[in-house]
Amino acid sequence: MTPSPAAPLRPPGPVVEIARTLQTAGFEAWCVGGAVRDALLGLAHLDWDLATSATPPQVRRLFKRSVPVGIEFGTIGVLDREGRMHEVTTFRHDVKTDGRHAEVQFGASLDEDLARRDFTINAIAFDPIARRLHDPFDGRADLALGVVRAVGDAEARMREDRLRALRAIRFAARFDFAIDPPTWNAIVASAPHLTRLSPERVRQELDKTMEQVRRPSMALRRWRDSGAFASLVPSLAQVPDDVLHAVDLLPMPGPATRPLRKALRFAALFSSGGGDDAARALRALRASNHDTAIISTLVERWSRHGAEVGAVLASGMLPSAEVLRRLASSVGRLRVGALVRLAAARWGAGATAVDPSLVRRLHRTLHEIAFRDPLEVADLAIDGDDLRQAGVSAGPALGRLLQRLLELVLADPTINHRDVLLAHARRMLNEDGAPT
Repeated sequence: MTPSPAAPLRPPGPVVEIARTLQTAGFEAWCVGGAVRDALLGLAHLDWDLATSATPPQVRRLFKRSVPVGIEFGTIGVLDREGRMHEVTTFRHDVKTDGRHAEVQFGASLDEDLARRDFTINAIAFDPIARRLHDPFDGRADLALGVVRAVGDAEARMREDRLRALRAIRFAARFDFAIDPPTWNAIVASAPHLTRLSPERVRQELDKTMEQVRRPSMALRRWRDSGAFASLVPSLAQVPDDVLHAVDLLPMPGPATRPLRKALRFAALFSSGGGDDAARALRALRASNHDTAIISTLVERWSRHGAEVGAVLASGMLPSAEVLRRLASSVGRLRVGALVRLAAARWGAGATAVDPSLVRRLHRTLHEIAFRDPLEVADLAIDGDDLRQAGVSAGPALGRLLQRLLELVLADPTINHRDVLLAHARRMLNEDGAPT
């Protein structure tokens, strides 16, 4: 991805108004950061941040509708007429850092402020009033070259903030850029120190990679090869290339949309291990219980059924209806589609040659079975009350009996009638010698 020669640098009207107010009061005001970078690449960006020579108290005096969102770091949120917040941050330079959080000092120049940023492509400023660029570190040249390069000393930038290693990897994958060698070497050197990052921030970087990057394997391979996975998600330290390719074969979810798509990408990433391994890793990353349950269940069901079903499909046939009913029962009728999409990605990326048209037939057939046939205890024509009325004592044995009846119905759904199932229940109890 290279800059468009006609790439528009048109900040939203309220951002221009904020900059004009600051400049009219005698302060510098520049658009900075990702919005400038993305605009030069011809990409839309919703959040335009401003950097200014005004101190936080001066900003608050100029804008009565403001919020001190990060005042210790010089950031004030200015609300426009529609209530949308725009971040305005005072020029600053770092006094000291612990590898994640910096202590900053105000009174810096624009160039000093840009010098503390992570990568040259993020260190470009734009004056929205005079409509001129300020690019002291040749970030626009790196956009044209397609290179992620640290500002100044790459190792120093990584020491200042260990998260920059993961951000560099994500930017490179998102824009299909290379990482310049000194910056890559600094990322590798930084990998053992990434444990300083909070699990939440690590998960956020993985979330953004799944949401923003069309081919996540470009980023995930660098996580592996740099040693980031070894430090942060040890179960993925040796994740195979074909598993990473499977992630690419699943569609982008986009931020905050189609959450199951993101869960599927994560399930593919963890699919070379077991469901328990995936659950442990996700809990360590502070993933939600909901996401952990979905992803680990898909991984476990793939591990249990993927090879068997793939082998049948590779022979040119669909599995039997009974096998498919048991598969649908195992994964749950609402997730059969997700499991097939995960399986199709793994089959497509691996050595199992499966005809895509047969995978589509599998998906249709499973969907029909899932919403037609009895698959759960709740679908049985009898329930616990029926069994108790027939003389079966309440307790764990009753639940086990219902599960055994479900096994019969999965084999032959035509027997799912109250009288037939009661007869089977009595036979099972007589065979087991269980008390009623």
